[in-house]
Amino acid sequence: MKKMLIVLSMLLTASLAQAEAKIGFVDMQKAIQSTSAGKKAKTELESDFNKKKKELEKKEADLKKMGEDLEKKKSVLSEEALGKKQAEFQEEMLKYRDVVGKSQLEIQKKERELTAPILEKMKKVITKLAKDKGYTLVIENSQMVLYATPEADLTEDVIKAFEKEK
Repeated sequence: MKKMLIVLSMLLTASLAQAEAKIGFVDMQKAIQSTSAGKKAKTELESDFNKKKKELEKKEADLKKMGEDLEKKKSVLSEEALGKKQAEFQEEMLKYRDVVGKSQLEIQKKERELTAPILEKMKKVITKLAKDKGYTLVIENSQMVLYATPEADLTEDVIKAFEKEK
């Protein structure tokens, strides 16, 4: 992060020394989510997420029932039978946790797959827009940007240019 700031300040200093720098920024998250491709990807991700969520909720309910049954039968089962049931319950809990972890990884992977082509096209659009409008530097709006004039915000222009490029 510090390295990026140092490079950025060096670029700014060099640019200002040569001529007046024209700097813009883009809110990439907003830009991606505002495009039709981004909205489609979001809908697809939500659909996948909701399917996984339903599956996990069912497994969670089954585990809860299993745990309640174990509690009810605790006093009537022999120590050996109780130990066996508790081991089965623990094994099912581990399987559930494994499924939850894998589901999260699958959703993250799917998100990367869906957004990578959008991001690639977005970068090309930003490059073209920056060259056409004479920007020296375009940065991603992040928490590192403490102040910028509204005119420096290229997000809406990027969204419009992205939608025109088919």
